[in-house]
Amino acid sequence: MDTISFQRLWERAGLPAQMGIAARAIKRAVVFALIALATVSASHAQASENKEGGKPLRIVALGDSLTAGFGLQPGQGFPEVLQFALKARGHEVEMVNAGVSGDTTSGGLARLDWVIDDSIDAVIVELGANDALRGQPPAQAKSNLDQIMARLAARRLPVLLAGMRAPENWGADYRQQFDTIYPELAARHGAILYPFFLDGVALDQKLNLGDGLHPNQRGIAVIVERILPAVEQLIARAEARRAAGGSAAASK
Repeated sequence: MDTISFQRLWERAGLPAQMGIAARAIKRAVVFALIALATVSASHAQASENKEGGKPLRIVALGDSLTAGFGLQPGQGFPEVLQFALKARGHEVEMVNAGVSGDTTSGGLARLDWVIDDSIDAVIVELGANDALRGQPPAQAKSNLDQIMARLAARRLPVLLAGMRAPENWGADYRQQFDTIYPELAARHGAILYPFFLDGVALDQKLNLGDGLHPNQRGIAVIVERILPAVEQLIARAEARRAAGGSAAASK
């Protein structure tokens, strides 16, 4: 089945192209409902095709509360919605939610080795928001992320590094030091960079919970829609790695 774009699904909903704010608020709900209806047969067919190719790719989302799904119902978090969207686009992928609310880059580094076992094919790293909110030294966050990336690179695991931005209250110098961490490390370790995890969502009251920091269900839909192209790049790298025999899952 051809890749189903969000635009095509929206057109199938029979709703007008020019929409007001209230109508746009239901867009993602309609999209995901249509995905569920439109791709059931395609998902079954894809699953049958993949029986000969081995198990679904396993991708760990290593992160903090933004990954864990803070304040959301089970199944509404970023990894779960991303898995649903990827399957709708024909990808046999199992997302592993390794988000821990309140986690910093230090915490992610400490638990890295027991989170990433030999069955993992790729990793999305989403860490640093809590470091910035607490005003921890950017050099410390950079060192922790650098070590995480180095360990994953040593295992030849494809990585998507999701960037974060520092809040304005720490001043311009702090922001400059912090915000450059992600592009520098992605370039150093050959990772795919998604510059800002909360792109299109940050500071938008309609897309966040009451605390103004964590995405609500609609916010998660926006994140998933925007990050999908980068995740599909990650999948392509993971498939190439598996084809080359670099994954334990591929040989089981």
